[in-house]
Amino acid sequence: MTKHNMQLLRESCLKNGPLCVGLDTDPSYLPPEILSEFKTPSEAVLAYNLGIIENIRDFAGCFKIQIAYYEAMGLAGLNVYAQTVKAVKKAGFPVISDIKRGDIADTAKAYARAHFSGDFETDIITVNPYMGFDTLEPFTDWCSKAGKGLFVLLCTSNPGRENIEKQELKQGGLLLDQVGAELNRLEKQFSALYPDCGCSPVGAVVGCTAEEDAKKLREEYPNVFFLIPGYGAQGGQARIAATLLDKAGGTVNSSRGILLAWKKEPALEEKRSKSKLTMDDIVSAAVSAAEKTKQELLAAKAAL
Repeated sequence: MTKHNMQLLRESCLKNGPLCVGLDTDPSYLPPEILSEFKTPSEAVLAYNLGIIENIRDFAGCFKIQIAYYEAMGLAGLNVYAQTVKAVKKAGFPVISDIKRGDIADTAKAYARAHFSGDFETDIITVNPYMGFDTLEPFTDWCSKAGKGLFVLLCTSNPGRENIEKQELKQGGLLLDQVGAELNRLEKQFSALYPDCGCSPVGAVVGCTAEEDAKKLREEYPNVFFLIPGYGAQGGQARIAATLLDKAGGTVNSSRGILLAWKKEPALEEKRSKSKLTMDDIVSAAVSAAEKTKQELLAAKAAL
């Protein structure tokens, strides 16, 4: 085994641009006139997802699917989740499943088995390390034996990161620094197993909403690939994302900015006012938003 999935993701983002399209697709994100054309909201979500996957290929490095939106639709939603994962992989893109699992022993093993094999098999998942580093071991085992990848929560984009991640420890440093030290330890461990890769199979979630943190974090974890949330709808700016894209690189997620682009598309104003939007209309708006976002990120990166 010469390459792991995180390296394949890195190469895809270098080739196609750093944009990660977030398919966090809630039925409420679709216009009522489109929802009414389908028997169930989950069927409408699947059609929208497939339209985006098929048409956005020139502007995306990967896709991220937040499982919560599909769980909220029940069994039908989980079926749509599984079909969406398969569609992304069939289209030739790496897929990140945003599941944020974190538990101990056999429970963690079951989570890893559920998402690295079977109906929900994916390339890379997000995990929460704040219950202890032993919770990561069942997942890193899959990095070793099957080339799977992980994004570990490090410094997230939400204001509440101050409550836990940025708490100072008695012995000095921040809690997130402890997580970072574990990331660097795992990077050294995996560098022997994957000598031909430019990053660790264990990446980090680093939000682009705190400019003061970006340069420091990028310098401290040079061989760790970043998943960068918070761009666009959460207030993250391109220049912050560009800093985080240095060294091993990263992928910048945009979800609502793409999924809800139809609401801000001037060319669709008349159709919106008359409730005559079509699936082609909203997919085209999503594609245009992805193209614009990709160019913004590349321009910011070139300006560094």
